[in-house]
Amino acid sequence: MITAPRTALTAAVLLFVVNLPATPASADDTGPSEPPGTEPSAAAPVKVDPTDPDLKLPEGATLAEAKVLDIKSVVEDQSGDERREDTNADVTFALQAEVLFDKDSAKLGAEAKARIAGIAEEIRKQNATQVRVFGFTDNLGSSAHGDTLSKQRANAVQAVLDQDLNTPSITFDVRGYGEQYPIADNSTEAGRKKNRRVEVSFPRTQQ
Repeated sequence: MITAPRTALTAAVLLFVVNLPATPASADDTGPSEPPGTEPSAAAPVKVDPTDPDLKLPEGATLAEAKVLDIKSVVEDQSGDERREDTNADVTFALQAEVLFDKDSAKLGAEAKARIAGIAEEIRKQNATQVRVFGFTDNLGSSAHGDTLSKQRANAVQAVLDQDLNTPSITFDVRGYGEQYPIADNSTEAGRKKNRRVEVSFPRTQQ
């Protein structure tokens, strides 16, 4: 299994923009002028009066509640067979269909079960009680066939996860979306390969 780097945002930044009037040039100023765009990139700090009423909130106004911005971290193995995506709220694993199944099949192989076992371990680590298993295909063949195949593949992955986790406390949401929601260009084989996938996602509780 691949492991994503841990990403955290722990500080909020409050930015004040102060517009100050330009200082007119002195009549005795004999120094050379600079063309636009050649000024120094950093000027000396401007002294700010903290008691200036323009820096105070209007009466009755309040600051918005601080919040942590959602940061996404995506790690993909060298072969592109497996991708892990972490946000502040969720963890998502995407497995290429070719790694899990033979062509046009929903029967899992031995390597597939080993990869799914790794995902089950991460679900345990996150103490997740809700797990989503979604299947997707490319746009080749009929839409109806893609819907059926993607649901069968999602069911197969869910069955192994359920067996590995072996707990009644987890609720599964299993769906087959067929060719909907592609993540790559279906006009190329490389793109279609990325679109043929099963995604397993669950809430993130451990940072």
